[in-house]
Amino acid sequence: MPQNPRGKRDHPNKKKGARRVNDLTSNPTRRASIASPPYPPPDSGGCLAFSDELHRRVAAPCQDRMVVATEEMAVYCFDALVSHYSGDQPPPPAFEEGIHPLFVTWKKATNGSEPRLRGCIGTLEARQIVTGFKEYALTSALRDRRFPPIQSKELPYLECTVSILTEYETALNHLDWEVGKHGLIIEFTDPDYNMRRSATYLPEVAAHEGWTHLETIDSLMRKAGYNGTITDSLRKKLRVTRYQSTLYTMHYGEYAAYVKKNRGAAPEINGAPIINGFKPGH
Repeated sequence: MPQNPRGKRDHPNKKKGARRVNDLTSNPTRRASIASPPYPPPDSGGCLAFSDELHRRVAAPCQDRMVVATEEMAVYCFDALVSHYSGDQPPPPAFEEGIHPLFVTWKKATNGSEPRLRGCIGTLEARQIVTGFKEYALTSALRDRRFPPIQSKELPYLECTVSILTEYETALNHLDWEVGKHGLIIEFTDPDYNMRRSATYLPEVAAHEGWTHLETIDSLMRKAGYNGTITDSLRKKLRVTRYQSTLYTMHYGEYAAYVKKNRGAAPEINGAPIINGFKPGH
């Protein structure tokens, strides 16, 4: 599959590595919204606990027209974060409203190093994407419990990936999905504690990690908090929902160039331009 060039849209069938669900796994690398295991899902800040009602809503999130991730969505997430530090309201979004599940991932690269995860949170339920991207841009940057909040001095080193989740389907079994194409939501009863457990990985995770179907499923079960023996019998009892996504990744430098071109001035916080070495009191 083609790799995602900087600032280009990633397509649903792309093979490579990308919560409120936390998603992504260990290995924080470029263009892969991946975090250290266990990667907690969105709304819980940990493992997602699906009720039957929530599972039905997640499994059929929205029949809205197809929306794909775009440059303007990544710009709006940067706008939300910059505006948080400056105390202003972000400019209005330059994309149309829609209703879809979504994720926002922040990564940081310094001195030419591979970008490392700084936050990734989203929702598996369909919601309005304008308010959703604004909310999760801040939640993933400031309230991902795995990391300290992103500080304004880190802005020049950040890249943002926005994900729109689509095509939710109930899988026939734990192997009924394609690596590099489908994200997964699993739900099952922990036989040791008689409690429901659940977890998700975005579509990019398995391909990026080089996992097989079984390795992905087993990792998801561990991510969900299950520490017992994983047997094929237990795997076959999993309730699996598969989904796809489109992605768009933007580095801060691309964001600054977009703002200067379209608004006439580079981004700033309280009158100070945001460039490498920018160190306000945040």
